[in-house]
Amino acid sequence: MGLFKRLLRSNTRSVYKSKKTDHSKYYPEEKLPIDEKFTYNFNKNGGKFLYCENWEEISETFDNILIENDWYEKEVFCINDQLASKFEGYNLNFTKNTEASFFLSPCESLVADNGSILLSSNQIREKKLHELPANFVIFATTSQLVESISEGLRIIKNQSKQHIPSNITTIQDFENNTEKDFMSYGSRTKNLYLLLLEDL
Repeated sequence: MGLFKRLLRSNTRSVYKSKKTDHSKYYPEEKLPIDEKFTYNFNKNGGKFLYCENWEEISETFDNILIENDWYEKEVFCINDQLASKFEGYNLNFTKNTEASFFLSPCESLVADNGSILLSSNQIREKKLHELPANFVIFATTSQLVESISEGLRIIKNQSKQHIPSNITTIQDFENNTEKDFMSYGSRTKNLYLLLLEDL
């Protein structure tokens, strides 16, 4: 997944443009690698993409998010106790109160096709997206990238043979005026940071 490094370089956009103009409009489109496709669509949706190579970079980036938003010593809505323990040293008050400053959570998958985040009752219990805080910080790893929603659903089914989670939804509205699909219907726009850890 070293492609993320390449993708984050400042000249990537111009390289991509020049590649596109080399071919006529009738030339078949190149299929983007899954990580590039997700990054492009996620950024297009208005998400804040923060790629980290190790846990030290995750900690530093999380610290910067807290400073940028003045979230130190504030309440954090976090259902996942294991994740909460990883982010203990920031004077945060972990709570089940949905009126908290932000929602900290893992996810099921990162969907490349539309740049969305796949969630289920494992992360949000039976709550609807509009019942959660307006600010999200999602922690994920590069191994969670999938091509499509159906692939993400298949992984959930395979991992949860005894008890398939309910309340499966996607979040992809990170800016106003974005189109909604049936998976995100009824959700409000979220200010979303994605902390993505390299694990491949």
